[in-house]
Amino acid sequence: MKLEYIVAFVVLLFAAQFFYGVATNPDSEFGGADGEAGDFVSEISPGYEPTEPWFQKYLFEPPGGETESLLFALQAAFGAIVIGYTIGYYKGKGQNN
Repeated sequence: MKLEYIVAFVVLLFAAQFFYGVATNPDSEFGGADGEAGDFVSEISPGYEPTEPWFQKYLFEPPGGETESLLFALQAAFGAIVIGYTIGYYKGKGQNN
């Protein structure tokens, strides 16, 4: 019973933080850190030109945006399954005692 209250509180806390951020910045875009870093480097060093990377960025590059979205969705689903199994396992273990 205590675990459910903690999980509900954490979910509520994240939801409140998300809605507060959206309400205070209505015209903001959800961008990643890569774009921000590039803008910052361009701002402090206007003549900077990036060089070749010293390592290969991807072992496998998906053929399109749909494949990338699919892999991200599969990763999220796998994480949800692991979390759901763990919570169910401990809930069931607590009922057997």
